[in-house]
Amino acid sequence: MNKNYLSKIAQELKPSGIRKFFDLAAGMEGVISLGVGEPDFVTPWSVREAAILSMEQGYTSYSANAGFLELREEIAHYMKNQFDVAYSPSSEIIVTVGASQAIDIAMRAILDPGDEVIIIEPSYVSYAPMVELAGGVPVFVQTFKENDFKILPSQLEEVITEKTKAIILCSPNNPTGSMLNKKELEDFAQIAEKYDLLVVADEIYAELVYDEVYTSLPSIHGMKERTILISGFSKGFAMTGWRLGFICAPVELSQAMLKIHQYAIMCAPTMAQFAAIEALKNGRSDVDEMVKSYRRRRNYIVQSFNEIGLTCHSPGGAFYAFPSIESTGLSSEQFAERLLMEEAVAVVPGNVFGESGEGHIRCSYATSLEQLQEAVKRMKRFIEKLEA
Repeated sequence: MNKNYLSKIAQELKPSGIRKFFDLAAGMEGVISLGVGEPDFVTPWSVREAAILSMEQGYTSYSANAGFLELREEIAHYMKNQFDVAYSPSSEIIVTVGASQAIDIAMRAILDPGDEVIIIEPSYVSYAPMVELAGGVPVFVQTFKENDFKILPSQLEEVITEKTKAIILCSPNNPTGSMLNKKELEDFAQIAEKYDLLVVADEIYAELVYDEVYTSLPSIHGMKERTILISGFSKGFAMTGWRLGFICAPVELSQAMLKIHQYAIMCAPTMAQFAAIEALKNGRSDVDEMVKSYRRRRNYIVQSFNEIGLTCHSPGGAFYAFPSIESTGLSSEQFAERLLMEEAVAVVPGNVFGESGEGHIRCSYATSLEQLQEAVKRMKRFIEKLEA
């Protein structure tokens, strides 16, 4: 095919580094995967039943572009009750096809060619490509294990220029699980206000926190008017395959994003929206049970990694551990490849999440405790062979 058929951006866009290891693992038997970033829980029955009932009753047409008003009202109610942030259901909330689509239309709505967006590494693999696809320029700031992978305000000030338009903040973080507390968010907010920057706050893991009460960025004084909040139902409500997310943002921003959403998507799937209404109305107890299970698993895997020589901080949220493998002398990619081939355990090399992820691996503990125990056993054996 003539290369001229493809845009320069499409030609230069790198495939996801995570997919490589999923594809390798898919062709092997007996693999324990700690690589998949999705809950191992099935969507609660009442939520599934709501979707089934909606189809049986014939609700199969388009919804409003922004989503069913009832769902937006439930999202507004949830954001107020859970995180103390008030949004208008009619004008400040958009239901999207997963949080990924929300990030995409946010970037396209705010960026002109050449605008810079600060991305805090290690970071979710989609952020930089989404910025580039919207014509923006990603600017990376590294965080480090010595500070539990938390960003310092001084680090942000070092890279802010007259071209800086926004900062992407993911807390709890994928891949590290680190979470900023209220004081740290207030320090972060001061930087955003000082330089008049937007913040795209990816709070998809807000329900999955273990040690302290979660603080949503727009609840910080002065931040609601400069925050595009991204969230959804995939992680906290175990609804990854339903592909349902949402955006909360001030009316000027949300209405600009809605125009892009109208042309690109039309609306999110209606049966998934009915499911989400039920999840918000009656699903909190299911979420609480999942969090209890994740907390037990987190405690086990963090302690186990440290015991076998892989230094690991205790993540405050999400369902990822991010242990250091520097003591083995292998690169992240070498470690992940050899662990998969020699012991049939799939993890994600930290370098796919940015330069500061090198020397680490991402391990999802969204799998059964029995599987985690077997995975640790195999990893311990692998490390012992390296040391022999």
